[in-house]
Amino acid sequence: MNELIIINGPNLNLLGKREPEIYGNVSFDDFLADIRKKYPNIMINYFQSNIEGELIDKIQDADHYCDGILLNAGGYTHTSVSLADAVASVETEVLEIHISQPMAREVERHVSLLSKYCKGSISGLGLHSYILGIEYFINKK
Repeated sequence: MNELIIINGPNLNLLGKREPEIYGNVSFDDFLADIRKKYPNIMINYFQSNIEGELIDKIQDADHYCDGILLNAGGYTHTSVSLADAVASVETEVLEIHISQPMAREVERHVSLLSKYCKGSISGLGLHSYILGIEYFINKK
C-alpha cells in the first residue's frame, strides 16, 4: 500500500471555522500536515471541492493510481445518486468517512446513498475517523 487519497465534499474547506461544536476547531490543512508526518511512508493525496462533478471526476481519476479512497462527501452523501454511481463504478476500495455521527443529526442525514457501494463507513469520531480509515488501508490483507 503506497498511495491514498482523501476526498472531501462541500463545506469541508471550512473546518476549524464552521460549527466547531460539531466539527472541531482544527483546520483540515493542519490535520493533513499532521497525518502526513504520522504516515511518512504513504503518499496521502488530498482533494476538496464544493462541486459535485469535480468530486465525481476525482473519484474516477483516483481509481487509476490510488490504493484506497477515503471519501467524506458531506451533504452529497444524502443527496447525490451521481456520486454514488461514481463510487460504484471504481475498483479501488472506498471508505465513507464522517466527522460527525449522521444518525445523531437531522433526519435528512440518516440515509447514505453511498454506503452500499463503500467497503465500510467510519463516523462520529471527529477527525480521528480519517486516521482509522488510513489504518484500515495500512493493515488490510
